[in-house]
Amino acid sequence: MFSTSPATKAALVTANPRKDEDGNEMLIDITARAANRLKEIMSKDSNPNLALRVTVESGGCHGFQYLMSLTNTSAISPEDDTIFESSDHSGAKVVMDEPSLELLKGSKVDFTMELIGSQFKIVGNPAATSSCGCGTSFDIKH
Repeated sequence: MFSTSPATKAALVTANPRKDEDGNEMLIDITARAANRLKEIMSKDSNPNLALRVTVESGGCHGFQYLMSLTNTSAISPEDDTIFESSDHSGAKVVMDEPSLELLKGSKVDFTMELIGSQFKIVGNPAATSSCGCGTSFDIKH
């Protein structure tokens, strides 16, 4: 059977686990493609301390937008940030602050390669009711 959805690697919380208002752990997944791409970037830059920071801000055409950047683990706040590491032991890390994690819990960090370019992307966000065509902004359930 052919499947278009990438295999996911359940991410492990390595720092500052968070619970939502119902007491459930707030988790994300990191797909194999995203973990592999992060591993390639860490290797190319000879920097095993790189992490992908995912932030949600107000804006975009649907109310909220995803912002992604590479950060060094030394710049991560132990109080404000939660660190997720890919369960494949590749060292791939994703970092989120608590307000962003609240909006992204249950979603997946993926890496897509398309004709218009390649990018890290959030997929399967259970809080999103709609998103724009390019996938960088979304609206939430009220």
